[in-house]
Amino acid sequence: MKDKLRIKIRIANLPDIPVSVSPEEEEYAREAQKNINLLWQRWSERFSENKPGEILGMIAFRFAQMYFTAMGGEKDAAVAIDDLEKALDNALLEAGSES
Repeated sequence: MKDKLRIKIRIANLPDIPVSVSPEEEEYAREAQKNINLLWQRWSERFSENKPGEILGMIAFRFAQMYFTAMGGEKDAAVAIDDLEKALDNALLEAGSES
């Protein structure tokens, strides 16, 4: 089992959040932090009448929405690949029986 790294993540204007990640996950954690903070900066200006917690809630919802959209696409791709494999198997079986 690989060791976990202890890193600190800063989201918006909140205190640092200690997080344990595997070395392979560190890049993803840093990328997530970067993108959340970019959206935080943009939406804080755009929705300046909203409270910080509301903006963070909107950001959390947006990332969850993107995650589940991606997961749905992954499931669709898996079904398409499975269907393609079955069609190829059938085509090969038919070609083999014609010989």
